[in-house]
Amino acid sequence: MQNINDVLSMSPDKRYVFLLKEVAKSKEIWILTDEDGCVMLNSDDEDYVPVWPSQEFAQYWATGDWAECVPLAIPLKDWLSRWTNGLEGDEVSIAAFPNPDEEGLILLPDMFDEDLRKECSSA
Repeated sequence: MQNINDVLSMSPDKRYVFLLKEVAKSKEIWILTDEDGCVMLNSDDEDYVPVWPSQEFAQYWATGDWAECVPLAIPLKDWLSRWTNGLEGDEVSIAAFPNPDEEGLILLPDMFDEDLRKECSSA
């Protein structure tokens, strides 16, 4: 695997490609959880669930305000069968592989689902 700092210094687009490839290989998507459940980020008008390609990257992000958070693996089949529809229903977007500065691509759940399925079918 590449050095964590090398990956985190990639552009958001390149990290997104890395995320898709790693999830297709491992069949897991990583989130952070706290006592309230799944960690969410928010802007003025939108909520986001940040996702990472591995426990290592999720844990690396869990500092400062997020230091109490714990990485949790979601099996890909569960993500595709339940999370996409649940996030769409709650009008929550995906923050794809944010770096520690919270820079990452923001995607609608159905677009993320489509990209995951494409990557898995070509992997």
